[in-house]
Amino acid sequence: MAKDTPAFRKRQQIANTNKTMLIWVAAASALVAVAMVVSYFLLKQLTFNEKVLAEKSATIGTLRNNTEVAPKLQDNIRVLGTNSALESVKSDPEDSALQAVLDALPADANSLAFGASLQRLLIGEVEGATIESASVDPVVGIESSSEEQAATEDASVGDGASEYKINFSFTIVGNDASLREVLQRLERSIRPVVVTSLTTESATNELKLTVSGHTYYEPARTVELKDKTVTP
Repeated sequence: MAKDTPAFRKRQQIANTNKTMLIWVAAASALVAVAMVVSYFLLKQLTFNEKVLAEKSATIGTLRNNTEVAPKLQDNIRVLGTNSALESVKSDPEDSALQAVLDALPADANSLAFGASLQRLLIGEVEGATIESASVDPVVGIESSSEEQAATEDASVGDGASEYKINFSFTIVGNDASLREVLQRLERSIRPVVVTSLTTESATNELKLTVSGHTYYEPARTVELKDKTVTP
């Protein structure tokens, strides 16, 4: 077929048009793909920025709340410093009244110190009362070894409130008045003493009192600023 005939020119125009359309479709597809990728990264960056702003807002809210409650906390501490009830139970006259709070709920799990106080102050000073036996369990995981810890855990199964607890038990003998005085001293102690078991036995001219219970300690709280990494 001759190249200068109308039919040939028509086919040539159709072929050129198809080629042009294919180029435009390919270019449009490439642009759409690029637009989708760019949109995805923009959306991801926008989401990340929103997370950062949310964390900043939470931090600002916490700082603002701390700033508002700090004066109230200082006022409460000053009031406690003049509390007559705390003044009357502090161990050293030179101490602040607030020291009584720290003595009542110490920050360390010092079971030995509590045992010494139990034997010397709460029981030992009561006239007519004699300590037959006394024990204070080491705090599980802090003062006890692995074998002692396992034995203590087995013995305390079912106790769901063992956190920050110091268990103790003692047996004393004496007359009715001396045993009553020991129980009253436990009740008046500034330490939060909870008696869980109490039994009495009568002997010839004496009574035997066996008491089991626990007291508590409260680990110190640390206030500090921390860095937090926000990931996209």
